[in-house]
Order: sequence, then C-alpha cells, then structure tokens
Amino acid sequence: MASCTQQVDSKNVAQAPTTNAQEVQQTAPAQPRERTPDVVYVPTPPEVVDKMLEMAKVGKNDILFDLGSGDGRIPITAAKRFGTIGTGIDIDPERIKEANANAKKEGVSDKVTFLQQDLFKSDFSKATVVTLYLLPELNVKLRSQLFKQLKPGTRIVSHAFDMGDWKPEQTANVNGRTVYYWTVPKEIPANLR
Repeated sequence: MASCTQQVDSKNVAQAPTTNAQEVQQTAPAQPRERTPDVVYVPTPPEVVDKMLEMAKVGKNDILFDLGSGDGRIPITAAKRFGTIGTGIDIDPERIKEANANAKKEGVSDKVTFLQQDLFKSDFSKATVVTLYLLPELNVKLRSQLFKQLKPGTRIVSHAFDMGDWKPEQTANVNGRTVYYWTVPKEIPANLR
C-alpha cells in the first residue's frame, strides 16, 4: 500500500485543475471490510516518503492517490508540504480511522480524503500521481488497471517493489530501501497489457 502499508502473501505530466479533497472523493461510505487485507501494515519511513514525493515532483496542482494508504502519511505529507489534494485508499477500517485522525491533527482534512475500499475495485482516474507500497505480484496485478485508468504522463512511485516487466524510469536507494518511478506512456507496449 502506497504510503504506509506493505502487502503480504517528467515527461508529459498531466496538469490537474485546482480542486479540493471532497471533489476528488468518490461517494463511497465506509463499509465493513470486504475481505482480508492483502498486506500487513508496515509504515513507510518518513525519509522514503520524502524521496517518493521528490521523485514524483509533487506540487500544489497535483492530485495524489495513495493505494494502500495505511495511516495516510503520504497524502498528508504532500498536502502539508505542497498543498496537494490527496486521496488514500485502504481496505482496513482501522487504518482509515487512523488516517482521518492524523489528517485532522496535521490540519489538512480539507485537502485529503481516505476511502475504505478495495483498491482493485477503486476509481483513481483523476490522479496525476499514484503512490504504492505493495508486493511485486500485487503491483503487477494492478498494472493493467493503472494503464486503463490513468492518463499518459501520470507519475507512479512505489516503495520497495517494482512492476515486473515494466521497467522503472528511475530508482533511488534511501537507507537500504528502494524507490521506483514510472510515468504512464502514451502507448502501452503489448508485453505490458
């Protein structure tokens, strides 16, 4: 999961219109857990969050979606530091409660929204930046959904795990942790579909 959860088992940058978190939020009320989370909760260290946001060149006009958002630290940090609008998606209701409490504590509840949803059934098509902290097989499983939903130029940053055959444009090492960066291409290569 993007900023805080680990799963178990710029060219053509799209410009986002100015908006607020509620305009980006899907109308999906919190619900009982649909299924067991695919991951155990492991927070992304602050220095890795910083590197992810730096690599994605996150700014005030971005709309960030954190898939597997855990305690919300990536969208909260982006909102606080850059004024970015963000949405975190996590299947665990406890993580959603924690993320909302953290957003309130940091004074960015107007900029971030957290949705209790299955990220494989979620709509994140408004994103200009997507962050992840998932296992490799989940990244690969999610890849076709990313290609279908995201516009060319959308930036994707993953903590710790790659996307299989889709080679990253950049990698960085932060205290022994790897960060991967891609942009959605205009034409999806046949081997990645």
